[in-house]
Amino acid sequence: MQRIPLLAGNWKMFPTLAEATELARGISTPAIPAGRQVMLAPPAPYLHGVGEILRESGVILASQNICWEAKGAFTGEISPTMLKEAGGTMAIVGHSERRQIFGETDKMVNTRLLGALQHDIIPILCIGETLEEREKEQTLAILEGQLLKGLTNVPNHSRSKIIVAYEPVWAIGTGKTATSKQAQEAHAFIRTALADIFDKTIAEQIRILYGGSVNPTTVDELMAEPDVDGALVGGAALQTDSFLRIINYTA
Repeated sequence: MQRIPLLAGNWKMFPTLAEATELARGISTPAIPAGRQVMLAPPAPYLHGVGEILRESGVILASQNICWEAKGAFTGEISPTMLKEAGGTMAIVGHSERRQIFGETDKMVNTRLLGALQHDIIPILCIGETLEEREKEQTLAILEGQLLKGLTNVPNHSRSKIIVAYEPVWAIGTGKTATSKQAQEAHAFIRTALADIFDKTIAEQIRILYGGSVNPTTVDELMAEPDVDGALVGGAALQTDSFLRIINYTA
């Protein structure tokens, strides 16, 4: 089946309010190419403002993280209902920076993912290996383990909604990008693992994004691979012209 490519920009903790506003306007003004989706994940304080700009544009609003509860004593978290009130419909979960810097475990990532699904938020589950794990030839075992634990107890009716992002930790913010061959090998393995976890039909429906120093120079070759269904973009999504070139990739 044909999967709709998703070009997702994760702004992390970089733009000021003025910069976020300018970026949102610049990215949402041109028409989105037919048969593609575009998503932006601004810092949490800017969700409402960016959401207002994106409204009616077709660009999807997402959060960089998500809590599993609608409300409560969870200092520093953003709830699914808060995201939805801002106009958001997607959320990144398990980003390597959340895992590596803030110590989020596979179990917590799974809790966030299930909470998002319960509130009709589409989760983008991030998985990926460190440089040390790759050098020890543990990449496939790491990916399989993160998938198995991250996708525990996902209801049957929600499985095809999930998006997976393969982000090799060694390629994030380093300027190093996995070759298109390396990305395809990992994505093909992930799709096979998804077929084992769920079934082949669901695995063919789930979109798998590549994340890791994606830029206008590398995007065309990456998107030409059969199992690469989009990109989770960091630094290159912070410049309007750069991200628009990624959105308008040719493959």
